[in-house]
Amino acid sequence: MHTNPAKNIRVNVFTFGCAKNTYDSEVLLGQLKYNNIAVVHEEELKVNDVVIVNTCGFVNDAKQESVNSILEFVEAKNQHQIKAVYVIGCLSERYKADLEAEIPEVDSYFGVHSIEEVVATLGGRFKKEILGERLLTTPAHYAYLKISDGCNQKCSFCAIPGIKGVHRSVPIEELVAQTEALVQRGVKEIILIAQDTTYYGLDIYGKRRLAELLTLLSDIKGLEWIRLQYTFPTNFPKDVFAVMASRSNICNYIDIPLQHISSHLLKKMKRGINKEKTIELVKSIRKSLPGAAIRTTFIVGHPGESEEDFDELYEFIKEIEFDRMGVFTYSHEEGTESFRMDDSIPEVVKDERANILMALQRDISLKKNRDKVGTEIRVLIDRKEGDHFVGRTEMDSPEVDNEVLINTKNKLNIGDFYTVRIQSATDYDLEAEL
Repeated sequence: MHTNPAKNIRVNVFTFGCAKNTYDSEVLLGQLKYNNIAVVHEEELKVNDVVIVNTCGFVNDAKQESVNSILEFVEAKNQHQIKAVYVIGCLSERYKADLEAEIPEVDSYFGVHSIEEVVATLGGRFKKEILGERLLTTPAHYAYLKISDGCNQKCSFCAIPGIKGVHRSVPIEELVAQTEALVQRGVKEIILIAQDTTYYGLDIYGKRRLAELLTLLSDIKGLEWIRLQYTFPTNFPKDVFAVMASRSNICNYIDIPLQHISSHLLKKMKRGINKEKTIELVKSIRKSLPGAAIRTTFIVGHPGESEEDFDELYEFIKEIEFDRMGVFTYSHEEGTESFRMDDSIPEVVKDERANILMALQRDISLKKNRDKVGTEIRVLIDRKEGDHFVGRTEMDSPEVDNEVLINTKNKLNIGDFYTVRIQSATDYDLEAEL
């Protein structure tokens, strides 16, 4: 039997998937808080909890993680350990009918654009006047800024456009106002996110305006770092490079998922770019932004990927030596164009190819880290862990990139910057002293 929570509840939100989901959870938490509803994020369950699961529906592993969590919370509800379970986000947007049939104990399923509906269901009123007043779930010194939602790209393997819809940019003045408010609250690093940040502005202004947005954000007093993620390589707006090079508070860092290098595979993937143009773009980044950290991801095992295609990718990574890199095995997703292709590469082969690339990247990362030994570098302190403090350089995004472990008997302030000397290096971390 479905419940209708009353006011004596606590809403406990659990977030899965990417930083865009983190942002959405923070907006929801902020709305509920301003409706005088008690809220927490991923805290230990209590009997008066209404659990909201913000799900990921992107690839198989992420979908399974979300489903397993839903089942755990449903069991907690059945054991009278919590009051209710609501499910929101990409998974329920994509598979609502299936989920309702398979897990009917969930009180309600909501899609990706249903925050107003969720607030109303919990007895609140969605307040447009507080847009931007999020309840941060990140450490207080950094925050994500979602500059757009949805995607107009036609990648054959990707289900996101079908889940999120078309690209919708947030007006520049709203983003500037949000960022100013965050900085006033003590945020020192803003991380720009979207399905496709380099498309920003084209839908509402008729042209790409990421460079202008970066300029205006970098003018905000007190904002120490601006980080650019989720850029798309096709039709990359190169005026961004000049802005990044001229502004000291824009991190010398670009996250640009390339996905493959074989022109044969890039065409199958419908990436809108080939090998030659990809290499030209990477060289342009290196020339325009000397020393910039390039983070990328690749997909192995896409239908049609031959041994020759994989070898070509291996040699490309070996030659370019990316600073940060992740590898995904192809996930055969319903509703995508690739789903109509023959997914005949065995999972064991996909895993083997991913492991080979990550072993190569470990060697590259270790070499680059060893080159930093003896140098001094500025780091932002994220947390204390055991006997050391953990920080990041401007070349590292939180949770996905390298960290700097600082051995000191001094008390360092979380969220402050310090200059440290690198003493030693491992594959993905640096050890340093003040």
